[in-house]
Amino acid sequence: MAFLEIKDLEVYYGAINALKGISFDVEQGEIIALIGANGAGKTTSLHTISGLIPAKHGSVKFNGKELTKTPAHKIVSMGMAHVPEGRRVFAQLSVLENLTLGAYTRKDKNEINESLEHVYERFPRLKERRTQAAGTLSGGEQQMLAIGRALMSKPSIVLMDEPSMGLSPLYVNEIFDIIQEINKSGTTVLLVEQNAKKALSIANRAYVLETGKITLSGDAHELMDNDEVKKAYLGE
Repeated sequence: MAFLEIKDLEVYYGAINALKGISFDVEQGEIIALIGANGAGKTTSLHTISGLIPAKHGSVKFNGKELTKTPAHKIVSMGMAHVPEGRRVFAQLSVLENLTLGAYTRKDKNEINESLEHVYERFPRLKERRTQAAGTLSGGEQQMLAIGRALMSKPSIVLMDEPSMGLSPLYVNEIFDIIQEINKSGTTVLLVEQNAKKALSIANRAYVLETGKITLSGDAHELMDNDEVKKAYLGE
């Protein structure tokens, strides 16, 4: 059984069929990319997996447990974290307060402090700015904070929604390096990303979503050489 298994997932927004029976899986230790145009259903897929919106039909299994009726906060305590599109940091709160909120499902103070030190090691800029209001950080720093906050729940899988959106090329490279580091340290990553070239360059496998359906899947580097993918998503 796959670490994360999505089967025949259907999601509606009112009368609009946003996901039309998609199936895919993520093995432990992989980076899996979901690519596709705006409105293809990528963000909806992540929101459904992490319990933020309900599925009309189908199954989401994580570590063998069915998630479709599980509340989002319980899913976090099972080992899944979600880095939302647009970062969604708490602008008025300090960097440290934002990070501490990421550990709200955990009780052991010593372990929480240990995680905080790990986040500061990975993101030295967050340590420097720990007393600063999150809303005053640059876009790239806010993205680091959003990822750091997710890591504070000690997840075994992280869902990342458009982590490079709106960032300068320098920050884009840095964020993708960070995603690879997180993966190498043992965390599985499910990545939704408009920058298909970057996503495919770090992923093991990938799925292409078009209007709520998976139209292509396979090894990420092979998909990079696929003529359809090149034309539609890589600007070649």
